[in-house]
Amino acid sequence: MTRYAVLIILLTTVTISAQQTAPPVFRFERPIVTGGAGPRRLPIDVPLLVGTVPFRSVPADLRLYDANGAEIGYLFIGSPAPSVVYQSATILPVAPVDTDTLKTSGFEADLGELMVIDRFRVDGLRTPFLKRMKLEASGDREHWTLVVPDGTLFDLPDEQLQLTELRFTPGSYRYLRLTWDDTNSARLARPSSVAAGRVAPGAPPSPPLMTPLAFERRPSEPGRSRFRIRLPGGHLPLVVLHLDVGGGNLLRPAKVFEARLSGSELKPVLLGQATLKRVVRDNLNADELRIGLEPPTEAQLDLEVDDGNNPPLDLKGVTGELASFPWMYFEAPDGAVTARYGNATLPAPRYDLEAARDQIHIESVMDATWGEPRPRSAEENAASAAPPLPTVGAPLDASMFKYVRSLAPGPAGLLAVALDANTLAHSAGPDSGFSDLRVVDPADRQIPYIVEQAAEPLSLDLTLEKATAPKTLPATRGGRSIYRVKYPVNGLPPGRFVLSTTARVFNRQVTLVEERAADASHRDPWIETMASSQWVNADPDRPAMALTLPLERPRADSLLVVVDEGDNAPLPLDKARLLLPAYRVRLFRAANASLRVAYGRPDLSRPQYDLALLAPQVLGTPAADVMLGPEQPGASANTATSAIMSPRVFWTALAIAVVVLLGLIGRLLRKESAPAR
Repeated sequence: MTRYAVLIILLTTVTISAQQTAPPVFRFERPIVTGGAGPRRLPIDVPLLVGTVPFRSVPADLRLYDANGAEIGYLFIGSPAPSVVYQSATILPVAPVDTDTLKTSGFEADLGELMVIDRFRVDGLRTPFLKRMKLEASGDREHWTLVVPDGTLFDLPDEQLQLTELRFTPGSYRYLRLTWDDTNSARLARPSSVAAGRVAPGAPPSPPLMTPLAFERRPSEPGRSRFRIRLPGGHLPLVVLHLDVGGGNLLRPAKVFEARLSGSELKPVLLGQATLKRVVRDNLNADELRIGLEPPTEAQLDLEVDDGNNPPLDLKGVTGELASFPWMYFEAPDGAVTARYGNATLPAPRYDLEAARDQIHIESVMDATWGEPRPRSAEENAASAAPPLPTVGAPLDASMFKYVRSLAPGPAGLLAVALDANTLAHSAGPDSGFSDLRVVDPADRQIPYIVEQAAEPLSLDLTLEKATAPKTLPATRGGRSIYRVKYPVNGLPPGRFVLSTTARVFNRQVTLVEERAADASHRDPWIETMASSQWVNADPDRPAMALTLPLERPRADSLLVVVDEGDNAPLPLDKARLLLPAYRVRLFRAANASLRVAYGRPDLSRPQYDLALLAPQVLGTPAADVMLGPEQPGASANTATSAIMSPRVFWTALAIAVVVLLGLIGRLLRKESAPAR
């Protein structure tokens, strides 16, 4: 009796549906292509991780079914870390080639016998070096196979960049021939040692999980590039980001953040950091463009790169590398096999197949493959498998708020609503945690939300208008240019003022001032300096870095930019921006619900919702970005406006009252001064 016959005897099909009054419900389903009956192995892939419950170690809600709907038992069988065995080789000289069109050198290596190898290592070369090469392999030294047609080896100690091992498709070889391309660089001396390697026999590792990731450039301050990276789902075991970056030499620090719950708010937390490096010599690249990560919870990440005085990072692509997983082993029946998953209420299954674990040799099991996943319809499930989430809270009268904004209806799901400048200015603001902000449905029931502080700033474009110097501005001996910048809205929080120019060589003093009216401390109107800095660029071949100045909470409706020109022509200013702290709120919207965001009520304290208790589900769920509608005055603002007399009516009434009062006083005085009869 074969070991697989023993496994079949031990296998008892265990079904969850037999133990429940109703069959379990699943969000996703996908076929498994087995190629026939018998033992099969299957790798865990990205679509499976995206669709299953939040990742812990292996998917817990995965179930396999045969064509009759009977459940099929399975096991996860891990593979030990691959052990690589190296065999030293004897170095054989090869005559260099030096012609007008070709300059090469190199060596051959003899392993002494035929071996199955998949890598070749070169040690002891004099550093630093960066060389293009090709690698050939042979079993008899007569017939050669090109295993690495165009590769690069390098060892640059100063830049901490090294690559001295080549990987290729496994094959049985005894001889290897490495040929250096010496066209643009000096010849290298013979290495001190070389070795070929192969993975030791045993259980093969499951294939590495690599997936391309979508990204977009985000607003940022000068000298930094920010990108938002979107993952296929939350709770993925992402361990490395591989970046594809354009351009030449590169040396820039990079950090990766995600939002995590801190108290009652979401704040950026560092997941990983690295220095992106690339050295270009003789049209060859040596680079290290990877960032190791702590596995994230979120379905999106924020990448921040310190550009220094360089142009913004030219990011062309991002690839995610996920942690290694065990193989999934099962006994395939005749006929179709279907996998279903996506039900957070299901516990991890237990199968009698576990008794045969020690007898399974995963390295000799045939492969099965995954089919395309599809969402299961409501008719296929008796109920939704989504975890219960609070969608409405206590009722609240929205008419008591000064401002109301609408959110367009749409499909059900998690929303991320960015708070704009008007919200920052007219609500209680970030200092109080937006204590007066509420989201309500058409029945005036509160919709729970969580405030998130974004890693990127809120960037507002400003208009520079030429202005004359106010009388309160002190005179200067040299020339100066003055520009007026109107704030987009009054009541904004502190931020940063950014100014850019097209000039290349200049040295100017730039001052930000606000005009103040006379007050208890000043008899006359006066000027308050908000910030001042020297702005210099001395390199005619490099664009000037934008000037960034801190800006306290504005108290006026406009700002004056004063540029001391000295005896120079006016500095051409390109554009101005205001950078503010960025926030957004996350909330769940029911299907086609017309929601409103209300704020402007100082008597409210910060809300407390049960939504914060469900942060793992909230953070792991991809959120759809939704913009606020136009700001409208609420009913309380209209009531307050109508209850208070307008200034024009007030002064008209006061003038009439004064005239009437003076007339009465005049009549009384005439009456008293008249002679008695």
